[in-house]
Amino acid sequence: MLEVDPGRDRLAVARACMAGAPRSRLAALATAHGGLGIEPFMGVEVIWELAAALASDTGTNVRVLAPPPPVAWIANDKASFEDLVTAVLGPGFLPASRRSACAESLTRGLLELADVSPAVALKRLRCASAMGNEVFESATLRRKGSAGVLDIVRGFLERTGWDGREEVLAVAWEEASSSPSTQWWLPPPGGGGPRLDGVYEQILAGEEGIFVGSRPSTLPGEVEQAIVSQAGRVAAVLHGLGYVGRCSFDHLVLPQGRVVFTECNGRWGGTSTPMNLVDRLYPDGRPPYQAQGFAHDDLAGTTFEKLRDLMGDSLRDRRLDAGRFLLYNVGPLERFGKFDVVAIGSNREHVDQLMTEELPGRLGLL
Repeated sequence: MLEVDPGRDRLAVARACMAGAPRSRLAALATAHGGLGIEPFMGVEVIWELAAALASDTGTNVRVLAPPPPVAWIANDKASFEDLVTAVLGPGFLPASRRSACAESLTRGLLELADVSPAVALKRLRCASAMGNEVFESATLRRKGSAGVLDIVRGFLERTGWDGREEVLAVAWEEASSSPSTQWWLPPPGGGGPRLDGVYEQILAGEEGIFVGSRPSTLPGEVEQAIVSQAGRVAAVLHGLGYVGRCSFDHLVLPQGRVVFTECNGRWGGTSTPMNLVDRLYPDGRPPYQAQGFAHDDLAGTTFEKLRDLMGDSLRDRRLDAGRFLLYNVGPLERFGKFDVVAIGSNREHVDQLMTEELPGRLGLL
């Protein structure tokens, strides 16, 4: 364990490792072991800067298990990913969209899409978990007209901290019957081709489709086959470009059976992290499970120790091969009453019962 203080920039853990005691400790580890491997949440530029600095300090081989930044941004930037999908698969594998760095042009694009889709949305290109999305009813936009929609666009750009240069997407917000994700591992050179680690159904909340959890897919076989076939071709091209590590694609299954991409998550995420946790605990095969965030105002101020006591013998105990829940990401618990949990059951119905009845019952919330 290496403790660092990123200060006010809570995302800059790697930057905080570039100086002082954390850098000295990492350099000592690299020297003692003849090298170091860094597997980050996401292969952003500062990760590679840290690796280069440690290699220079120690004269050892410091490796990064992640894509180089230009490839990472092809995956994570929504516009670049659209270009990649179209280049690999051709047109028709994405919702209709327009893109621009001009508010007036985005206004025209939204109104064009509103004529052919019941709902439309604005999307910032580099926001995760739908946090940069805003959805609008098309009928409402048509009533407001160009001037009213321009005000909406400008308000969205201001609220999301737009820098005046980055392009923004206007998209048709499709009515989907399911929003699955495919989870992939893209090995380093010599490790073979892309490996599919699972197809998952995402649990989304609110009009914007904020990700709150996932569970292994029970979609029909022909639908999963179509999803995996399309995703596999895109994963292979990303791999050929030099992408290494964890990667996932989000999809929509439309009512007519058509399958489209929505975005790529070129990083560890809300599905892949608990998936790997479950796989480590159940190496002989995944049981039916669901992973999701759980939040309640009455839990604010609760310590982890108190949460553990409330859960009691329902927590998974490997020694006894007993228990039905795994807790993770408990950092927001005391302040916001939020934590993440995996419910492990005997079948889909049992998992639903654990999440909707047993978990809130154990927490005294029923």
